[in-house]
Amino acid sequence: MKKIDRLFVNICSNNVSDSKSFYTKLFDFDVQFDSDWFVHLVSKGEKLELGIIDRNSDLVPEQYRDNPQGFYLTFVVVDVDAIFEAASQENLEILAKPENTFYGQRRMLLKDPSGALVDISSPTVHLDE
Repeated sequence: MKKIDRLFVNICSNNVSDSKSFYTKLFDFDVQFDSDWFVHLVSKGEKLELGIIDRNSDLVPEQYRDNPQGFYLTFVVVDVDAIFEAASQENLEILAKPENTFYGQRRMLLKDPSGALVDISSPTVHLDE
C-alpha cells in the first residue's frame, strides 16, 4: 500500500493577498506561512491545508498559469447561509445563492479572486435519519 502523508491544493493566484483574505474571512484557516509569492493556510483543527501561490512564480510551469478550469473546490460547512452572509458583506463574487439540492445539500457557489469555482455546501439530510 502506498501511504499518503498529506494532500493539499495550491491555488495559482494573480493576487496572493486577495486570495488569502478570501479564504481566511470565509473559513477557519490560520496563516501558517505568509510571503508575497506563497501563503500556506491550515484549518484550526490542523486537518485541512490550502496553498496560494503567485501564478507567475518560477515554481509554476508556464502552461499552468492560466485561470483554472475543469475542477472546483468544495467546502462542507455547518451553515452555508452564514458563509453566504459573510460573502455578501465582503462583496465577493457570488455565482449562485444558497439553495437546497435534490441530493441532500444546501449549496452556494462563489468565484475566488484567482478565478477558481468554490462550492460551499451544508448537509440538509443526515445519514443517521
